Amino acid sequence: MHPEDLKKTIQNLKIWQRGDQRAPHKPLLLFYALGRLTRGESRLMAYADVKEDLKKLLMEFGPYRQAYSPSYPFIRLTNDGIWELRGIEKLNTTKNWSDRELIDNQTSGGFAEEVYALLQSDQSLVREIAEIILELNFPGTLHEDILIQVGLDLKSAGKVTRSPDFRNRVLTAYEYRCAVCGFNVRLGDILVAVEAAHIKWHQAGGPDLEQNGIALCSLHHKLFDRGAFTLNKNMVFQVAENAHGTHGMDEWLKRFHGQEIRKPQRPDYYPQDDFVDWHVREVFRGPARFI
Repeated sequence: MHPEDLKKTIQNLKIWQRGDQRAPHKPLLLFYALGRLTRGESRLMAYADVKEDLKKLLMEFGPYRQAYSPSYPFIRLTNDGIWELRGIEKLNTTKNWSDRELIDNQTSGGFAEEVYALLQSDQSLVREIAEIILELNFPGTLHEDILIQVGLDLKSAGKVTRSPDFRNRVLTAYEYRCAVCGFNVRLGDILVAVEAAHIKWHQAGGPDLEQNGIALCSLHHKLFDRGAFTLNKNMVFQVAENAHGTHGMDEWLKRFHGQEIRKPQRPDYYPQDDFVDWHVREVFRGPARFI
């Protein structure tokens, strides 16, 4: 396999789809495996040993679900031609297998030998693969957190420059201040740490429209993309039950709970309901707290 073939395969991963629901299972497993590779760990990993790590990644960076299935990507990534499985018995990779079945089968998995050798010999390719996965599946505010979580030390991973047009239009709509806390500090004429957040992520097909944007300070942007809070259709701030803490919780989250955020200067810039619904369903770590 040549580097360009591998990059093309990563760009065209067979991702489960149902409407615009997120399914980051395979991308997160790939990151986990890349982290192991850069640390010189064994190519194949026993499912029993990594199951909890993979589940934690899904819980932290995937959409909120009643149950999480780390077994799904561990088996199905084989069908993309870059992953290998071993065990007592050969498994049908089009079928769903339970944790117990995989463990009893002594199932292990990892990059196919050819792919592993290619990545081992070219660290720049590892960085390129990481950038592709990040850009296609996660907003920039999560890139560093994901890299840290899987132990990937890639100095330039995920640094993608985009057109300032979306940012400029959203900041104009919200009069250059955070819609939650009103933060609008400038250094001279330069606005600092106020960003244009996508409500429905760009990676999930969210458009670069004012109706899919909201001006947030960098902290509220990070909290929004992590699902610590969301909005309802009336632009009311909703804090997740799972959010807690002793310093900053009251100041940055609870004090705004149940309140309307600042509205954009024109009604036709208001967040669109289907984008808000997507954020509630796919990102918010709900349900919302009672008080």
